[in-house]
Formats: sequence, C-alpha cells, structure tokens
Amino acid sequence: MDMYAHLHSLEPMWKQVADFKAEIQRILGNRTEEVHLVAHSQGGLIARGIIEIWDNHNISSFISISSPQAGQFGDNFLHLIFPGVVRDEAFWLFYSYFGQYSSVANYWNDPHEQEEYRQYSKFLAPLNNEVLTGESARFRRNLCRLKRLVLIGGPDDGIITPWQSSQFGFYTANMTVLDVRQRDWYRKDRNGLRTLDRRHALILHTFDGVQHFDWHHNITVIREAMLPYLD
Repeated sequence: MDMYAHLHSLEPMWKQVADFKAEIQRILGNRTEEVHLVAHSQGGLIARGIIEIWDNHNISSFISISSPQAGQFGDNFLHLIFPGVVRDEAFWLFYSYFGQYSSVANYWNDPHEQEEYRQYSKFLAPLNNEVLTGESARFRRNLCRLKRLVLIGGPDDGIITPWQSSQFGFYTANMTVLDVRQRDWYRKDRNGLRTLDRRHALILHTFDGVQHFDWHHNITVIREAMLPYLD
C-alpha cells in the first residue's frame, strides 16, 4: 500500500487516517475474522487513529514499531523534513492554525509549551485524550477493544525523541523522561492504557542497537516482538 509516500506523508494526520481506514476496510470487505495491524514510525500513529475511530473493529493485535505515540520533540527528526527549524522554536510554526496542516505538527509535543500544545494540537492531544472532546469516550472504548497492544522501541533509535515516546513515555517540563506507568495521564487511565495493562494486554519490548529505519528488517525484533503476537 503506497498511499501518502514521500512528501505526501506531510498531509494532515486525520486525512491520512480516514483514507487508510477506508482502504483497509475495502481490502477486508465483509470478513469478520480477527486481523493484526503492524505499523512503523508515523504509520503507528495513523494505525492507532484508525483503531480509535473504528467502532466495533475486529483488530486483535496492534504492533507499533518505533512510533511517536506520546509525541515528538527532537532536532534529528526535524532536520529530516524541516531543515533549519530549531527544536525549541518549532512551536511558533507548529502551534498555529496553518501549522497544523502538517502531519509533523499534528504530533509535535513541546514539553515547555503544553498550554499551546493542548490548544492547537488537532490530532495527538485529542487522540491521547489529553484534551477531552466529544470523541474521547469513543477513542478510549475502541482502543480498549484490542486484545494486545505491543509497543516496540529502543534507546539507539536516533529519530524518535525521546525514544520512550514509542512506549507512551515522555518528557516532563524539566526534560526528565517518565515512562508510561509513571505518567499521571496513565494513572488516570485517560485513554485506556491502564485498563489494557491490567488485562496484561499492554506489552512493551525494548531493544538496544536498532536504528529507526532498521526495525522492520531486524530478525531479532521480528522473532521476539512481532511473530509471537500474530497467531
């Protein structure tokens, strides 16, 4: 499936979610058997968006591979797409009406500008129920339908910043990284992660020595963190 390749990946996230969802439903047709969803990097956010807006979905396992599930805040990533944009100043561009027409801006999470993040983020903040909307209960309910949520990441990724974002960890305002279970948002079970965890359905895999574009080629990752959940 070659939708939104290359520069087209900068299209707004909700647009990509809607189009990918329609294509997946077209492929599945009227099949009712359980399916697995595996996605890498930005695709992992698109996949989760699909899950959260898909009522009564039949997705059993969602395997998220090095995806910025809690957001992105890093220069290495920025320089790939916006050369010359500095991390600590990016919010001026991204947290604006027109800035939110870029996919990257849709999940840019500046720990120093949380009020602006919640005000302007049209995708990640509502998707994570960091901003409550009329869709919040639906998003949480549909995520909790998963039998397994597998989150893969590691400290040598080099792109996802902090790398713990791939497992819903993130920076505090003083740039300390809290893992998912340390975050107040998890403890309040805002989007259902704690519910999944209580069912032993939240599964974290961490690997050293794997760079961002190598995850889906790494035999150890595939054998230990993907294949066991594709039954």
